[in-house]
Amino acid sequence: MKNKFLRFVMLSFICLSMVSCYTVSYAVGSGSQTGETIMEKNHYLVAGLATIKTANPTQMAGDAKNYQVTITHTFVDGLINVLTSGMYTPTTTIVKK
Repeated sequence: MKNKFLRFVMLSFICLSMVSCYTVSYAVGSGSQTGETIMEKNHYLVAGLATIKTANPTQMAGDAKNYQVTITHTFVDGLINVLTSGMYTPTTTIVKK
């Protein structure tokens, strides 16, 4: 019994330590030119299944022709996700002009 519990704990630890962060990054045109950064939150419910509001990178970039877009879970986003047990799952969109 003790051996099975220890095996379960070790397997759980290994599985949880292999979890990665969600990050998507892409460049439009030649990518970032001026270094100006604009951040906006995306709001989701039920582990990301229901969308409340998402940022529009094209509007965030304005009239810029070259920019870099990164959509990621920041530490604060992950903390909020854990505290709400996945009911509210924010992400952050970062646009660098």
